[in-house]
Amino acid sequence: MIKALLIFLAGAAGSATIIAGLTFTKSVPPSVFASQEAIEAAARVKTEMAPHLVAFMTADTIERRALIDEHFYAPRIAEARRLYSVTEAPLEIDGVYTEVFEPTAGIPARNADKVLINLHGGAFSVGARTEGQLESIPVADVAAMRVISIDYRQGPEHHFPAASEDVATVYRQLLESYQPGQIGIFGCSAGGILAAQAVAWFDTHDLPQPGAIGVFCAGAGNVGIGDSAVIADAFGTNRGAGSEVEYFSNTEWSNPLVGPLNHPGLMSQFPPTLVISSTRDMALSSALATHQQLIANGAESELHIFEGLGHYFFADTGLPESRQVFKLTADFFQRRLSGRDDVEKGVGVPTS
Repeated sequence: MIKALLIFLAGAAGSATIIAGLTFTKSVPPSVFASQEAIEAAARVKTEMAPHLVAFMTADTIERRALIDEHFYAPRIAEARRLYSVTEAPLEIDGVYTEVFEPTAGIPARNADKVLINLHGGAFSVGARTEGQLESIPVADVAAMRVISIDYRQGPEHHFPAASEDVATVYRQLLESYQPGQIGIFGCSAGGILAAQAVAWFDTHDLPQPGAIGVFCAGAGNVGIGDSAVIADAFGTNRGAGSEVEYFSNTEWSNPLVGPLNHPGLMSQFPPTLVISSTRDMALSSALATHQQLIANGAESELHIFEGLGHYFFADTGLPESRQVFKLTADFFQRRLSGRDDVEKGVGVPTS
């Protein structure tokens, strides 16, 4: 069964600290390269979540979802809404619940024919709607693009490939209004893994690839292994060893639709990919290996690593580093997604 994913249960560097009491209280020096705001945010998370540590560790999945939604996501979503101006609306697409985010100022003409799909994090078990909002609000505003966040099926109620099927359902519907090159997909943590899995799913189910994808705080394969696991152990940020995620209990990382990283044929079919991670993220090695394999197999990849920060550090959306992530994301999709003029010239249109 799939191991080493407990870190994604919380879906964030800060929220993950409520999972393991031992490492929650571990004191490590901050990096001299991290902003003071980021250092203070990491300390603040420990203070905020400490009273709920025991309850979270002993709760079932339903209770855990409620705890993290209330105590971690809710205040950060409120802050994101204060900092970034968007409209939000629910939208059901062929039976899949989604939420649509658009900049309050309107979508400029250059982006009117582009759309982004967000796949939220949360270990394929938590974060539905809440983390989707937290990831989508700043990107919709900064990129000035429409973002559709998918509430895909998770465990323990559902198992692989339910989430991939839901992404494909929404993607197939969007293809009726957009060319594939006009569609981007991004996600952090479990959502980053799912973005890579979606590419593999599209390839094996005769769907054209999107214009570009973003794999953040994750990779196209297993996490919590490699050098970053050792580094995360030293900094008390590795929560994954020996853990299992119920959603994947019926499959293995060797399945190419679960872990395309070790399947060169699939990696060669990836669209341009933006990979973002950080030095204290236990998923860093997976992110680096994903970037390396994409380049080695002829795909295009851009890599950005942030020093001294942990898993999903940009959940605190006002940090200088977070603002840089959102700008990188906006610039990447602006460059990589084809506009109407490009489509008319054949750019971003599949040839078969």
